[in-house]
Amino acid sequence: MSEQAAADVVGDGGASAAGAHPRTLIEAFEQTCGARADHVAIASRGDEQTLTWAQWRQRSREIAGGLHRLGLRRGDAIALLMANRPEFHVCDLAAVMLGATPFSIYQTSSQTQIEFVIAHAGARVAVVEARYLPAMLAAQTALPELKHVILIDPESLDEAPTGVLDLEAVRASGGGDDLQHEVDAAAAQIEPDDVLTLIYTSGTTGDPKGVQLTHRNAMAAVASVESVISFPEDSKVISWLPAAHVAERTAHHYIPIVYGMQVTTCPDPQQVLACLPEVRPQWFFAVPRIWEKLKAGLEAMLAGLPDEQREPTEQAFAAALARVRLEQAGEPVPDELAARVAEADERVFANLRAMLGLDQAVSVNVGAAPTPVEVLEFFHAIGIPLAELWGMSETCGAGCVNPVGAVKLGTVGPPVEGVEIKLAEDGELLVRGAVVMSGYRAAPERTAEAIDAEGWLHTGDVAEVDEDGYVRIVDRKKELIINAAGKNMSPANIEATLKSASPLIGQVCAIGDGRRYNTALIVLDADFAPAWAARSGLQDRTLEQLADEPALLAEIEKGVAAANEKLSRVEQIKRFTVLPGDWLPGGEELTPTMKLKRRPIAEKYAQAIEGMYG
Repeated sequence: MSEQAAADVVGDGGASAAGAHPRTLIEAFEQTCGARADHVAIASRGDEQTLTWAQWRQRSREIAGGLHRLGLRRGDAIALLMANRPEFHVCDLAAVMLGATPFSIYQTSSQTQIEFVIAHAGARVAVVEARYLPAMLAAQTALPELKHVILIDPESLDEAPTGVLDLEAVRASGGGDDLQHEVDAAAAQIEPDDVLTLIYTSGTTGDPKGVQLTHRNAMAAVASVESVISFPEDSKVISWLPAAHVAERTAHHYIPIVYGMQVTTCPDPQQVLACLPEVRPQWFFAVPRIWEKLKAGLEAMLAGLPDEQREPTEQAFAAALARVRLEQAGEPVPDELAARVAEADERVFANLRAMLGLDQAVSVNVGAAPTPVEVLEFFHAIGIPLAELWGMSETCGAGCVNPVGAVKLGTVGPPVEGVEIKLAEDGELLVRGAVVMSGYRAAPERTAEAIDAEGWLHTGDVAEVDEDGYVRIVDRKKELIINAAGKNMSPANIEATLKSASPLIGQVCAIGDGRRYNTALIVLDADFAPAWAARSGLQDRTLEQLADEPALLAEIEKGVAAANEKLSRVEQIKRFTVLPGDWLPGGEELTPTMKLKRRPIAEKYAQAIEGMYG
């Protein structure tokens, strides 16, 4: 997509239409602030803190002046380490106003990981929340270039350490006319190809790479999403994913800035489902695990209804599921079935959507990992058209999206406007367009490996494309299981099938590369397993104890058997091991976005794995 084409799409929606087509995020921000000055832009959960667009602009400008006073200039990097809170949006924009490059650090990062990304980015300033301050200060001892650490919430500490700056003091120091003039001058110099942010990949196979995303990339990504989803005026979203992940920045920061959406911050991701009915967003995006847990919770709730309520509800769901499957197969829906589903929607499903807080949603999406088709079907049946999408850090989160009203379950949709795709000879998905990164920071050789001479980004994902241009992601190219007989299999498909077969299964890692048969490491669902135990008279058992409970293992075995019926013979799981405890985001087994760290898992559980092949 050309710069002008991207701008034309952006100009069709939201507050950005108030003036000339914005070329940069700051231009878009200024236009939105002008059009929606008195509207609420950012709110903390419960509206304890709210900022209008005018207040956001003023606060960011003052902090920008303070940062300029500290020496932050165009092209400099600044690190942000905090949970989802209004200060992220304010500080990020303050840095962008100066032409600097703000980037976020995962809250789960260790001192070593913090040191790496700050050193790699060359950041001289870091803005941090009090609970992460000890790790940041420990890292600073090994980072001579990190001159300033700014604390956003000093009131939460008895006493701030010497040398740590107070964000409000930085803000107060930047409000003078001379510094505000410097902010305006810096903002005027920002160009579309300036680096807007760095996204550090999760680092499942070594040190993370610093993906450089430009203003041009972000504006093209925003335009591509808007070309698929028409957001109504006064739309709301929830900021709850880590800001270090591209999905959070694009979906809950850049898009709201361009289209004037209200952002509600949810600092505890475990509370996002409770936040939904409080906000009632028009757009909601979550990783598959959130939808899997929501489905399991609804099913458990419905199973607990009295017989006179449960049976008609189950019949209503069965009818709705039949309709979904007919529609997906392209077959006509009988009038009698359509009428039954319409009646069930009014009587049952509308209430469920309202209870969940998704009754006003225009679009609901899932991505970052494969989603079991059974999960997608479930939500479509109750009137929530959950749609998969696909994107990468290297594409600013944009790539393929299922269009509203034309969702194909099991696919991530066709490429969005402005994005070209093609398949390499080995099935790898290649992508080209204005959303593709400018390159990896300080790594020209890795950039050359990823983007070829014709501008095609080699994604590392194996995919298939159907006759309508819809894309189905098979798996990561490097993660495919090739067994001892040379058969290629997708571990993600096997794992998704297992998880959908039993709500007791929280996480799965399929094993089988170079082996005679497949096995699986299974982790119990930390919410459903205790509930099952309570119903089974085992309420005194911990999650660790349940992993050895014969009755529960028998239930898991039933789930594995049910999954095997849906898998080809070579894909089937011959043996499994239920591991004690849980796998948490950002831990040894999962990235912060809940992707499996396959190599560390294989190393950590090598004895258990070998035991399944003994």
